[in-house]
Amino acid sequence: MGKPISHIVRRPGRVEGDPGVEIPVSEDLATVPGIPLREVDVSFYSRVQPLESQNVEKGADRDWVWTVYADDVAEYIKGHDERMKPFIDTASVSGDVEPSGAPTAGEDLTEDIRSKARELGFGEVGFTRFDRRYVYESKRGWVKFPHAVCLALEQDYGQTQSLPSLEAEYAHYGTYEIESEMAERLAELIRDRGYHAQMHSPRDPSAAVIPMFVAAGLGQLGANGQLLSPHFGSRARLMMITTDAPVKYDAPVDYGMHAFCQKCQICVNRCPGRALVKDRVWWRGAHKNKLIYERCRPVMATYEGCGVCMKVCPVQKFGMPAVMEHYVETGEVLGKGTDDLEGYALSDKGYFAPGKLPHFERSFFEFPHGRREDWLFEQFKERLANEETPTTEDLSQFARKVKSAMVKSRATRDE
Repeated sequence: MGKPISHIVRRPGRVEGDPGVEIPVSEDLATVPGIPLREVDVSFYSRVQPLESQNVEKGADRDWVWTVYADDVAEYIKGHDERMKPFIDTASVSGDVEPSGAPTAGEDLTEDIRSKARELGFGEVGFTRFDRRYVYESKRGWVKFPHAVCLALEQDYGQTQSLPSLEAEYAHYGTYEIESEMAERLAELIRDRGYHAQMHSPRDPSAAVIPMFVAAGLGQLGANGQLLSPHFGSRARLMMITTDAPVKYDAPVDYGMHAFCQKCQICVNRCPGRALVKDRVWWRGAHKNKLIYERCRPVMATYEGCGVCMKVCPVQKFGMPAVMEHYVETGEVLGKGTDDLEGYALSDKGYFAPGKLPHFERSFFEFPHGRREDWLFEQFKERLANEETPTTEDLSQFARKVKSAMVKSRATRDE
């Protein structure tokens, strides 16, 4: 006898033309639609401690990773950056492009935009208010329009299952390139209908977008800190278009993921760096599992982007309908404890079956923190502490490096 069902979530098929799916949510997994929020706290932190892009706040380690990347990884990412530059440049000025057509009074473009996005290949499409509380401080003057079109493109399934690997990085970064071109075509449709379309490049983000994807009903926040969407879990790359076109907002949904993740815990238990924590906390007004960045970053840099937390998630591996149906029928997490789901290999440490984790020395987790200029000052202070008196040329060189770092920090393009 299966578990009693609280409600059934109905969603469109994985791609255009596929039949819709039904996702049963058992009573013991039902919580609240979207993310549990304390709205007053979200607003408070937005005012007094606004978010900033990691490219700025963690600029020191964004430069450091290039000293850690394997040669083939570094070569591929450099090529990706070159391929993405035209898309990023186009997106950066897209809010200034005037519409090419004339609007029709009283029209609603919601389904036209959704249909076109699905036709182009986006697997998840949703609409919500662009919540400026999540905008990065350096982007606050850039974002122009009130409505957010949330777009998720699935990355290749087979390549993703090879995580951590360069093959999986091809899927990761390659999906950004594909969806950027698709978004340009979707923006053209919106402008042809008489409205503005501002593209938010996934490699030059304007905000923390997952809360808006959740508000648009496209999934819920997982214990791995990623959006768990119905068909492909966190195996997707997210981007957004904001517009002044008339659209209707979608509503957040309770997919049962908050309670399910607390029962599952596979990503928490399998993380090579022990960067994920079991218990949820209130953080900037959201109830969530908070990732420990300092435990995650060195593993990501050293092992082809890592992504073990994505690989071992049953929702990513099997899809939400299958996972939730299995839970209703058995009360168990599909695939838990199996090598098929939980096993992974690290290039210099071998294979780790369920229950086994790699060991790292303490020094492995030592890397520069803060902004680029902060790290330069730390290095300079260390030199003074060692009683090394800098020459005039040393001081001039230091000043040039700090100025360059500050200019780079103001350029909010992510790697």
